[in-house]
Amino acid sequence: MNTTENSTPGVDFEALATWMSARGLGSGPITEVEPIQGGTQNILLRFVRDGFTYVLRRPPIHKRKNNDETMRRESRVLAALRDTGVPHPTLLAAEPDTSVLGAAFYLMEPVEGIAPLPMPTWMTNNREAQRRFGESMIASLAALGRVDHSAVGLENFGKTDGWLERQVERWRSQLDSYNELENYPGPQLPYFQEVMKWLETNQPTTWQPGIIHGDYHFNNIMLRHDSPEIAAIVDWELCTIGDPLLDLGHLLANWPDPKLPERRGVPNAPGMPSRLEVVEQYAAMSGRDTSDYVWFAVLACYRLAILLEGSNARAHAGLASREIGDRLGLRARQLMEQAFILITNP
Repeated sequence: MNTTENSTPGVDFEALATWMSARGLGSGPITEVEPIQGGTQNILLRFVRDGFTYVLRRPPIHKRKNNDETMRRESRVLAALRDTGVPHPTLLAAEPDTSVLGAAFYLMEPVEGIAPLPMPTWMTNNREAQRRFGESMIASLAALGRVDHSAVGLENFGKTDGWLERQVERWRSQLDSYNELENYPGPQLPYFQEVMKWLETNQPTTWQPGIIHGDYHFNNIMLRHDSPEIAAIVDWELCTIGDPLLDLGHLLANWPDPKLPERRGVPNAPGMPSRLEVVEQYAAMSGRDTSDYVWFAVLACYRLAILLEGSNARAHAGLASREIGDRLGLRARQLMEQAFILITNP
């Protein structure tokens, strides 16, 4: 495919090529365009120009009101993470204005890696490889937890005043907002009131600001082709400034646990470190106090359940497929059950 054979809605390749030329990003036509499957509705394309491979990321055709700002924030984070030791896609250029492609967008280098799920065959029955994989996930998250957000230019990237105190009510309000969607019968999340009350009663008294990925789990990382180490953390659209222990909570919410039933998006990997080892290794590598990790693990389950319930609500309103609504609605209920288990049997 070249610039005269554009068949990708939302991407004018001639306009993109002109924009790239003005920034010294090659010359000539854009060729070998192919979509990349991702976990979001954003447009993600790989293409070649002047012998170099690029990846473009922009919002979906039918944008929500904050999609362009999300792209601007993502590109700002990727730029800030350069030279920090956090594995991430390398940003090449970003366009905050919507005049070129009708949306904000950015270009990055392709990640040389594979999705870890389904688990590659060379790791399926190799407990040592599974352990190294788990430890690499912990180490990558800990590297993010060590970054001084002010030193890398993200001092005003999030509202830190009252961040901890806002969390429970902020997500409860989001759940309430789904009631405005047509045909949504309301949430059916088990133990919701008990979990919310526990979070309010047991809120930590102190916290340490840092960069939060916001959605750290197995489907948002890329694994190296030939070894069980993380090649890159991807999908930074929920990134903000808060307590990075929330990312630790996200990791624990999706970690293999023999006490819990099989969950979609969680590998069957008995060789991976235990949940307690995750906490201990993260504390040692990040330098952060993890004394309140249970609270953040419960908050992560609560928050993720509410976010996923949004897809269920939109499916009732005809804004998402019923299959997606049913699948993510089930996962939301499982997460609330996990949260209840944590507060009754941590």
